Amino acid sequence: MTETSTAAAVSPARDTGPALLRLMLALTFTTGIVDAIGYLGLDRVFTANMTGNVVILGMALTGADDLPVAGPLIALGGFVLGAVLAGRALGGRTGAWSAVTTALLGGVAGLVVAIGAVLLLWDGAPEPALLVITGALGLAMGAQAATARAIGVKDVTTVVITSTITGLAMDSPLAGGSGALWPRRLLAVLLMLAGAAVGAALLRVHAGAGLLVAGLICAAVAAIGHARCRG
Repeated sequence: MTETSTAAAVSPARDTGPALLRLMLALTFTTGIVDAIGYLGLDRVFTANMTGNVVILGMALTGADDLPVAGPLIALGGFVLGAVLAGRALGGRTGAWSAVTTALLGGVAGLVVAIGAVLLLWDGAPEPALLVITGALGLAMGAQAATARAIGVKDVTTVVITSTITGLAMDSPLAGGSGALWPRRLLAVLLMLAGAAVGAALLRVHAGAGLLVAGLICAAVAAIGHARCRG
């Protein structure tokens, strides 16, 4: 074996960490959009942030402030189902992008775009139809969350930022930490915030418009990840 071929054989794989981080941050932005649409357009239901959803459900079960019960319960069930299906599809693959990752995020994108199109074309959908939409969105977000968890970008789960904020505070110089990961943590918080603002703004146009934007961004993430990050 020549010296050149030996060097090529032992050269390390391309570092896709920064690319994966950017893709997960993009999904965090879409989560803000989807949750804003769900909360403001689907009767105060979170379809991605299950912490908020469980809290709303707990308060609703006491009859507090006429909060919905069916919507949060259906969203929770859909989320769990989506995470289970994604976990089965991934089959224990963690830490890298695979063809299954692409397929799962492509499926999430297709489902979110389809729901957005249905809402655009079906003005005044009845309550049962909206509950089905809520469950479908929960399923999509559960699959996205499970896929992001398998990829394993530290402190960027795409659907939860409470732990991210905790890490940002605990590891900050104010708490005696190094603050080494503060850029990604802060970006995750800001992008979730920005996504929610965009979702609320697009809701003034139509609920379906926000979901179309979120779905198209997710599709772009799936395509870019497939092209750049496959192990």
